[in-house]
Amino acid sequence: MLVELRIKNFAIIDELELSFKVGLTIFTGETGAGKSIIIDAVETLMGGRADSTLIRSGADAASVEGTFLLTESNFGLIEQILGREEFELEDKYISLSREFKKEGRNAARINGRLVNLGLFKEVGDLLIDLHGQSEHLSLLRVHHHLELLDRFAEIEEELADYKGSFTLLTKVRRQLSMLRSSEKDKADRIELLKFQVEEINTANLVPSEEEQLLEERIRLSNAENLSAQANTALDALDNNDVDFGSAVDKLGETVQALQALSKIDETQDKLAESAVGIFDELSELAINIRRYLEEIEFNPDRLEEVEERLGLIGHLKRKYGDSIEQIIASGEQAAIEVENFTNAKEKILELEAQEGEVLKELANKALKLSKKRHSAADRLTGLVESELQDLRMEKARFGVDFRVVEEDDGLQIDGASCRFDTNGHEEIEFLVEPNPGEGLKPLVKIASGGETSRLMLALKNVLAIADKTPTLIFDEIDQGIGGRVGSVVGRKLWNLAKGHQVLCITHLAQLAGYGQQHYRVSKEIEQERTITKVESLSGEERMMELAQMLGDISAGTLQSASEILQSVNETVGN
Repeated sequence: MLVELRIKNFAIIDELELSFKVGLTIFTGETGAGKSIIIDAVETLMGGRADSTLIRSGADAASVEGTFLLTESNFGLIEQILGREEFELEDKYISLSREFKKEGRNAARINGRLVNLGLFKEVGDLLIDLHGQSEHLSLLRVHHHLELLDRFAEIEEELADYKGSFTLLTKVRRQLSMLRSSEKDKADRIELLKFQVEEINTANLVPSEEEQLLEERIRLSNAENLSAQANTALDALDNNDVDFGSAVDKLGETVQALQALSKIDETQDKLAESAVGIFDELSELAINIRRYLEEIEFNPDRLEEVEERLGLIGHLKRKYGDSIEQIIASGEQAAIEVENFTNAKEKILELEAQEGEVLKELANKALKLSKKRHSAADRLTGLVESELQDLRMEKARFGVDFRVVEEDDGLQIDGASCRFDTNGHEEIEFLVEPNPGEGLKPLVKIASGGETSRLMLALKNVLAIADKTPTLIFDEIDQGIGGRVGSVVGRKLWNLAKGHQVLCITHLAQLAGYGQQHYRVSKEIEQERTITKVESLSGEERMMELAQMLGDISAGTLQSASEILQSVNETVGN
């Protein structure tokens, strides 16, 4: 959900910061005050237009930033999208921002990091669904219709079963394609593959040996220097010089002296203990250096062997992969291909038979999906049309169009070869007839404005459980309706806000009364400049705003505003 919105130098907005809660948020105010400008600003967070014409006069740049709290339903999706760019989410909050400058440059950022506009839009579309004068309508994206219908139909199990068979078919057909194409140059290919297998197997590679060889080469090529340094260290620690004595000898004398001292002055026991500890460590160090000296090998022949082995590994890496693991994997894959070539004809016949069986399974599973989808579409149609009647679109009709495209090498269904994909063999699109006689048409071709918003509201109410977009924005949803229907719309928005965050711009007091958060947008002149102001209303101020929406403030409009709020409280307990 949208938690905070910050807008700066955007059109007539100087600087604005809004906080949002869960539930239904209402924006009211006179026409031209800047309500739609706020929506335009939000639209830029969905990847919409952001150019210099939107910059406030006298400013060099404009910016819009939104902070969102991710829900369980969209956290995983957004995490997956950002993961493609090696972008990790630190918590369940995410920030989207746009900045655009007069010279035409603009920047899109997610959590402060610059990203391309495509990625920015992909994330924004999962956070906000905007309905009104905008093209950012999720329900106008046809590919989204099937997903919504499937969720409404609750066919997750059947769809997963179908997709499993589809994945198997894809694998079988890939193997068939490889085998059939390889028949053309079979002999040469087999000879090459056998050479590769032999070359790799002869090398007898061990996954970790390159690192070990590199370490051994360093020791062998620097044996003389390593021995000299180790001897110097050992000589300083434990030499046999009678005149000077070694560090170990000197420290031994120190231990004896401090032990004698501590017998006289018992308060200095720790000094003696400390000296003993250091003496033991120094003695152990000397022993370890001697062991290391014994391991240093002056062996030019072994060095030559190591160099040759590393050379062989380097040669194989240039041909087969960047690591020994990849070289071994290349050899194993080549061996599999040799086996496949050897048994190619038998394998092709086996895979063709398997392909036929899987196609039959897919056809049966596709028909099961289709049956459930058609049943769900009938239920969806009835529910949406019932919602539209409540919204004063009594004559409007809704429908779901199912299309089947014939294609060679497709699924055999009802005697036809049908094109199919990972979701089935039918293409699905939502249709609507807003007015009698016009005929059912795709959603993308219906009129915009309040009619579209009401249709979207009807669909959203029916598909509320299926729709995972957390924040829904309705602009001018009350266009062309009166106060009586406005109350119905308000109640439906309130119900929708139980599972979503809903923001709505309205001119109807009957609708505004259902708001759980109410902002008034106004336009003022300061220092000969027009600015947009937004105030949070509650209590008496909200009552006055609702009264003013009904007409001039009077005892009658105040009474009506009070009755609206009382009716809302009785209806929803708001």
